[in-house]
Amino acid sequence: MNNQQKKELLDQLLEKQSKGQLKPADRFAIPPQDMPSQDPLERGRNVNEVTLGYTETQARLEALRCLQCKNAPCMKGCPVSIRIKDFVAEVAQGNYKKAISIIKENSLLPAVCGRVCPQEVQCQKYCTVGLKFKDVSKSVSIGRLERFAADHDKQNQSAPVVAPPTGKKVAIIGSGPGGIVAASDTRRAGHDVTIFEAFHKTGGVMVYGIPEFRLPKSIVKKELEVLEKMGVKIVCNFIVGRTRTIKQLMEEDGFEAVYIGVGAGLPKFMHIEGESLVGVYSANEYLTRANLMKAYDFGKGADTPIAISKKVAVVGGGNVAMDSARTALRLGAEKVYLIYRRSENEMPARVEEVHHAKEEGIEFHTLQNPKRILADNDSNVIGIECLRYELGELDDSGRRRPIPVEGSEFVINVDTVIIAIGNEANPLLRQTTPGLEFNKWGNIVVDEKSKTSLKGVYAGGDIVLGTATVILAMGQGRSAAASINEYLSNF
Repeated sequence: MNNQQKKELLDQLLEKQSKGQLKPADRFAIPPQDMPSQDPLERGRNVNEVTLGYTETQARLEALRCLQCKNAPCMKGCPVSIRIKDFVAEVAQGNYKKAISIIKENSLLPAVCGRVCPQEVQCQKYCTVGLKFKDVSKSVSIGRLERFAADHDKQNQSAPVVAPPTGKKVAIIGSGPGGIVAASDTRRAGHDVTIFEAFHKTGGVMVYGIPEFRLPKSIVKKELEVLEKMGVKIVCNFIVGRTRTIKQLMEEDGFEAVYIGVGAGLPKFMHIEGESLVGVYSANEYLTRANLMKAYDFGKGADTPIAISKKVAVVGGGNVAMDSARTALRLGAEKVYLIYRRSENEMPARVEEVHHAKEEGIEFHTLQNPKRILADNDSNVIGIECLRYELGELDDSGRRRPIPVEGSEFVINVDTVIIAIGNEANPLLRQTTPGLEFNKWGNIVVDEKSKTSLKGVYAGGDIVLGTATVILAMGQGRSAAASINEYLSNF
């Protein structure tokens, strides 16, 4: 269907709707709108955003697919409880300003969440349209509509109203999505709020972890500027546990409440032979160099170097592995292999990211896993020895357990290996915060109100859950902020 045909269809549907004649069958018949994107061969060599966003016609057609269910089942999949059907209805009518105002009642980061949140396992999972077709990919594209509304909002810099000063001070540790929401909600209540960020730039994983081609940093910057307009103070290069401890912040610096949203930034390794060789990276280091420090622009304004690789092996099957593989391609790699020990069906990465990676030429090696990394006489990586795997019975994650096939070793010639198998909590807070309770995995223990074992201290995001999406971290930041506001009202 070309653009003219789409416009004609939209006009017909809107006329039917104005007459009260638009039936569910008409909505089911509207084709799902594909997301426009850069050509795969072109985008694989630049860092510009891959997806280009809906046109107005596409957005309104997609929004008209929504059945406007009275019970709004999609909302139960939204960690911050956005009034989804209401904002979608406004998009359908062309009321974009109203649509974004509805979203911003509950989300401070719509342009971010619309791009990177896994809607297919959250709000869109419960969409009646997707259930009708027994295919979540045919659900109403809520995330794309959220992005459209956010990108169309020309007043994106407007700041929420702040209550009169309470005289209470709140410290937010970490400027990721959970910290941003916690800062916004406690500041709205009138508290004096300061964010402490370990890096030299704010934004957390949105800046150092998610590549430019998936989430332009200018978008994150705009969202953070809203906090500054609200009067939130931001202190960078401040490592809580080193620069100051939580105890010092509370007992010496006068903060009555603290929210910990430091994430889980300590990379996991496989503990195999060769992981300390030259040319082996954790995904954290690789992506931080490429994203936060713009190594892709080395020699043209960025001072952070990164290895020039010809053949790269990325180990893992999640979004971070996809980001690493696609980043390596953009940094000039001739060949990028993605090695994953289960089948593609078990990959935790978003379907969209897998699809984009394949389009760009990333070579998938599933049911394989590294046994050791090989080196030359100067300790430089020259290859990776892998084993083939087969799937056995279900394990605790609900996925079939990968079982190595004895004697199936083979070698892939590479000069760079990126390990992207997950992260765990950095032990610094545990070592410097007596009385703060952690579980056996090193994550902070909290109650249903996000409260930790220490009075006035709350936590959320990866440091609590182990791994969380942007929107889940935001939901926890919101919950913690509500608890902090309640606590300080009685302080």
